[in-house]
Order: sequence, then structure tokens, then C-alpha cells
Amino acid sequence: MKHFFRMVLTVGAIAAGLAAATLPARALVEIDVNQGNIEPLPIAVTDFLSGDALGAEITGIITDDLRRSGLFAPIEKGAFIEKIENPDAAPRFDDWKVINAQALVTGRVTQESDGRLRAEFRLWDTFAGEQMTGEQFFANKANTRRVAHIIADAIYERLTGEKGYFDTRIVFVDESGPKNQRVKRLAIMDQDGAGVRYLSDGRSIALTPRFSPSRQEITYMSYESGQPQVYLLQIETGQRELVGNFPGMTFAPRFSPDGQKVIMSLLRDDGNSNVFAMDLRSRTTTRLTNSNSIDTSPSYSPDGSQVVFTSDRGGRAQIYVMGADGSNQTRISFGDGIYSTPVWSPRGDLIAFTKQSGGEFQIGVMKTDGSGERILSSGFQQEGPTWAPNGRVLMFFREAAGSGGPRLHSIDLTGRNEQAIPTANFASDPAWSPLLE
Repeated sequence: MKHFFRMVLTVGAIAAGLAAATLPARALVEIDVNQGNIEPLPIAVTDFLSGDALGAEITGIITDDLRRSGLFAPIEKGAFIEKIENPDAAPRFDDWKVINAQALVTGRVTQESDGRLRAEFRLWDTFAGEQMTGEQFFANKANTRRVAHIIADAIYERLTGEKGYFDTRIVFVDESGPKNQRVKRLAIMDQDGAGVRYLSDGRSIALTPRFSPSRQEITYMSYESGQPQVYLLQIETGQRELVGNFPGMTFAPRFSPDGQKVIMSLLRDDGNSNVFAMDLRSRTTTRLTNSNSIDTSPSYSPDGSQVVFTSDRGGRAQIYVMGADGSNQTRISFGDGIYSTPVWSPRGDLIAFTKQSGGEFQIGVMKTDGSGERILSSGFQQEGPTWAPNGRVLMFFREAAGSGGPRLHSIDLTGRNEQAIPTANFASDPAWSPLLE
């Protein structure tokens, strides 16, 4: 995260006499992400000017980010009429309108005297003939991909009015080797599958990694002692600590929204599992459920006031909601099938879940009172949804029939934009990071 700096462009008057300004509030170009059926916005992303291949590399990453979101339709470069030679000057808007480029991105990459890269971009509304936004970023060369992701986020936010999710990472379980001797290592990568780095050596099984919402830290389970134990791991330093020694089995740890607690389910000698919360500072544990059933997979609401979890206390696993102190435990799902892995959206409006019904595994969402259930994806075996930090996209893992192992996929809330996430090996248990700082 070091050696990175951004600022709003304060370049003076450009060739056409326009100032580097923000477009008035009622722009012609905008995307209403609350529509049920969103038509992707045609956008042209020109190669950033540079003295080497770096400009085209940054452009490619931005273009790929926007395309994968499903909200943008990048225009092929072969259709471009104007060749941008000065990104500070106003483009020939008629040349872009004729190819239906409703938005245009121009930019350049230069090297500063201290060795840092300077990347700057401008976003234009071609039909209004105005610049919508412009920013510049300073970073070392190791952060080139981050610069591209942050620019894509800025474009996404300016055109949709909502935060992007491209400058994020995914922690997951990398699976390799034969199925009966699978090696499961913790790994981390950019949200687009680039920059994979391993966080554990695979000598013991690691499961269910989850990001802290406030730090570059994860919690996960490891079997290195022969029993599942919960650990905290600092991503950047590699520093690791045991959360605690709990009798019996431990499952599905997750952070509270402020990062000060971990909530999990513990299996006691009586064969029942219940939900417990641990304060990471005092290491005191509070029991939140006390039922003669299996209560598991707890997840906090984004304001920390409530917890969603699954329980089979009604005969089969369904979704329940309770106060963060364990009060008012209320069932909210009543559909056919078995529900599992509920996760509260960062926006607070939806709960994602896995459902087994009709011989299929389904990824779906429902409102926080259980109404409005929608299935986004169905398959042979799929589970484990995790939310992008803007609450618009889910990632999960799927094992297709005969595939030999699981792979990661993402899908947006419309259910129409599913993407495979490339990984070198099989992959499971994804968890999305907050936006990087």
C-alpha cells in the first residue's frame, strides 16, 4: 500500500479553452444501476500515451474491469476515428459520437524525476461535449495494476454514482493435487485473478478465510493441530496469532464490522453447535444462541446491530436473524430446500445465501426480512457467496459435474452477468476485501 498518491487534476486551461472541471449534475451520460435490466453503456478507452508499453497495459486493465462489470460495453479500438495525441486537449467529439461512444477515456503515463510513475486520465461526455472528471496518480511501478483498477473505480463511480470494486483483493483456498489428497493453501489475488500470492504452505488444511472490514487482516481455520482452530493473519507482514483454544470443533469465523470481534459457531460435546462472539481485545467469549440444534454460519449486518445465521431447529436448515446480543431470534426463510452460508450485504439491504433445492445448489439473495427471494445462479454444486464492497456483485465457488474440483465465479445482482475468475489451480471459499487504502 506504500508509495501511492492520488489527486484531482488541476491542470490549467486546455487547448480548446476548457478548464479541468466536473460536469454539471445533470449529465447526459449516466447509468441507473437500480433498473432491473441495464443496457451496457458504450465507452471508448483510448491507449494512455507513454514512451513504452505501460500505457497500453493500463488501458487494457481498465477496459477489462469495465467490461466485466456488465455495465459498460467498451468499443473495439479498430472503430476509433480520432487518434488522441494530446489528452489535455478536448477530443473531436463528433468523431466519437459517430461510433456511439457515449463516454470517452483519455490519459497518459509519465515517469517523474524521482522514478515514480504519474498516471492521469480524463473522462469525457461525448454528447454533451464536456469533461466529466479527471484525476492523476503517483505510484511506484509495482503498483501499476492498482493504478489501473483505481482509475476504473473512478470511472465507474462517476458514471453510476456508486463506489466501484476493482481496487480490491480476494482471499481464497487454492486446491491442488489428487482429490483424495488435496493440498489446500490460503492464497490472495486481485479481484480479476492477477497477482496470486500464497499465504500458507499447504502442510495443514486451511479453510474459510474471511477479511477484516477495517484492516488488511484475515481470520481462517487451520487443522495443523489436528483440530480446527481459528487464527488471525496480517496480510502484509505475515504475522499470525491463534484466536483461542476452544473445546470441540470451530466453524465459520467472521469479523464484526468494526473488526473488534470474531463471531463463529462452536460444536460442544452434546453434538449441538451454537453461535459465539469473541472480543479480540479481551478474548472474552459470549454465547449468543443456546438451542438443541445446529446453529452456524453467522454474519453481522454492516452496522453491527444484527446477526444472520442458519439453524435446523425447525427440522431443516433455514435462515434466522437475531440481535447482536442474541436477542429476538427470528426465522426469515420459508422456502423449499435447505439454506446455508448467509452473508449480509455491505449495503445492508440484502442477504446472500446458498440453497439446496430440487437436486441443485443455488446462489440467491433475499431482503433482510426474508421477502423478495431471488435465485441468481443454479448448478451441480456451488456455494459460499461473498459480497463485493459495493454490494452489487457476488463471488462464489462452483464444482461442475465431472470437473474434478471447484472454480471461482462472480455474478451481479441482475443474475445475467456471470464471469469465471481465472486461477491456476482449483479454488474455493472466496472472501472479498474492502476497497484498498
